[in-house]
Amino acid sequence: MKFCFLILFSFFSVCAKAQQDEEEIKNAINTFFDGMESNDTAKIRTTLDNTCFLKTIYVTPKGETLLAEDSIEDFFTEVIKAKGIEADEQLLSFEIKIDGAMAIAWAPYKIFFNKKFSHCGVNVFTMIKRGSAWKILGITDTRRKQDCN
Repeated sequence: MKFCFLILFSFFSVCAKAQQDEEEIKNAINTFFDGMESNDTAKIRTTLDNTCFLKTIYVTPKGETLLAEDSIEDFFTEVIKAKGIEADEQLLSFEIKIDGAMAIAWAPYKIFFNKKFSHCGVNVFTMIKRGSAWKILGITDTRRKQDCN
């Protein structure tokens, strides 16, 4: 009986830890978007690992798949330039997978500028746990204007 209790206790402890990690990952991602919405690059920086990468995968009208990469500093310049533009990136869901100190969050989105639909796609956040905090190691996204429902 003690053995069964020990197994159940261990199982519930692992589940509780995974749920806590998922919430911390969601909080880091939501803080990132809060910073974007308020043009607060300092807030965004608190969520990023110092090796963070930003990549976009897109398909040209001719059907060619391309990969674009932005530096964090270029991204921050764009965030600052967006002052006065109401950006509303709506994350539609989260699917999070965790393995030790690594995680990914798959988050489909739609984005609107000044209440006008711009595009949709999926953000894939690669996360790393540094000490007790989950940080965004990288963001890879797709962008399209069709098939957004």
